[in-house]
Amino acid sequence: MTNFDLETLQQDFFSLFGLPRQQALDADKLELLYRDIQAQVHPDKHAHLADSDKRLAMQWATHVNEAYQTLKDPLKRARYLLHLAGHDVGLESNTAMSGAFLMEQMNLRETVAEAKAVGDVAALDALHRRVGKEIVAEYSQLQQALDGQSLNRAGTLVRQLMFQEKLFQEIDDALAILET
Repeated sequence: MTNFDLETLQQDFFSLFGLPRQQALDADKLELLYRDIQAQVHPDKHAHLADSDKRLAMQWATHVNEAYQTLKDPLKRARYLLHLAGHDVGLESNTAMSGAFLMEQMNLRETVAEAKAVGDVAALDALHRRVGKEIVAEYSQLQQALDGQSLNRAGTLVRQLMFQEKLFQEIDDALAILET
């Protein structure tokens, strides 16, 4: 990163790291690029400069951190790609989802609550594996939708994955409680 200026600071997150705008991403490469850029822009490295340059270094470090956090998380990355494409996912306004999907989510949450209540670790483990496989399949579909510029489909998948990720975390939390 040689251009340490405000104009370059305005780049999208993919350009900042020199990565193509796509859902598929090499996490190890992103990590290396992040460490390289962060080493160059870290505010401590610029502590000897004028106040305005220190503020710019702080802006850069914040921007690089935000970019890294967004790109390393597949769901955040998908939302960002949709944003860059000018597609509003409609998280607050678009609650239309398949009735079958919503019913399945309700049933799964009830199953998690019941298994947690009776301390059924085996049932929670089975649910964990099942939901994990479903999430992997959804991410594969999401990548295909984004690559094919099927933005409406990608938006639907993002909203569904938000439900599934939350359910997955609930199962993790229940397992953590029961296994301690």
